[in-house]
Amino acid sequence: MNKIKISKIMIHNWEEPCISGKNGTYAIFFAGCNLKCVFCQNYKISTSNVGEEKTVEEFAEILLSSGDAHNIDLVSPSLYIPQIAEALKIAKKQGLKKPVIYNTNSYESSEKLKLLDGLVDVYLPDLKYFSNEISIKYSNAKNYFPIATEAILEMHRQQPIAAFDENGIIQKGIILRHLCLPGNLEDTKNVLDWIKNNLPAETYVSLMSQYVPEYNASKFPEINRKLTLREYNNVVEYFLNIGLKNGFIQELESSNKKYIPEF
Repeated sequence: MNKIKISKIMIHNWEEPCISGKNGTYAIFFAGCNLKCVFCQNYKISTSNVGEEKTVEEFAEILLSSGDAHNIDLVSPSLYIPQIAEALKIAKKQGLKKPVIYNTNSYESSEKLKLLDGLVDVYLPDLKYFSNEISIKYSNAKNYFPIATEAILEMHRQQPIAAFDENGIIQKGIILRHLCLPGNLEDTKNVLDWIKNNLPAETYVSLMSQYVPEYNASKFPEINRKLTLREYNNVVEYFLNIGLKNGFIQELESSNKKYIPEF
């Protein structure tokens, strides 16, 4: 299949500060997803596969049309790795210079990721879960942790050192994201332990408090609420105590539907 299905293209101002900056990131949301998260905030496009099909050549043209945005943010790209790799080769030959960000849930093949070596500048992977029981329950993802960590290690191999321009906008590297779920603090701490034990202490981690119970979260009473300040402060303190050095934390006000893009 030579087609890529795109659900939305927008200037996104609510990613990490070193990504969005003043001008925003040129966010390309792909249709479909290989996870089935019961709390997915993008469920309108992740579950319906609604979007417009583009050829690799057409997608390369889209990549070259980012205007004043600081970078290009490929959101949920896992289903289209070979096509994205080909489009990036075409776009770079035609003059694409902006950093390309690969924004992923990490439930993907480390071998396929090798197709992107030298083409992706910044990896922005989630590390959602440690527990297999929890990953199956909330995302229907068997063996999420071993698959995701293997993928993340490949991303780190490709882009191990974070680099920023004079305005603080990331140009190279990796930022690991973890969304803290209510009532799942021990799982979060296990995720942070893995990062501490397997990646350099300088690795950038985005510890997110922005969980909003969306989609089918109401069917799971234990996560059908927002994170409390006490819960979030607990994991931030743990992050610091185990010696992780670089990261982003959020105000609890980030847990607001107004930050979810309209699809």
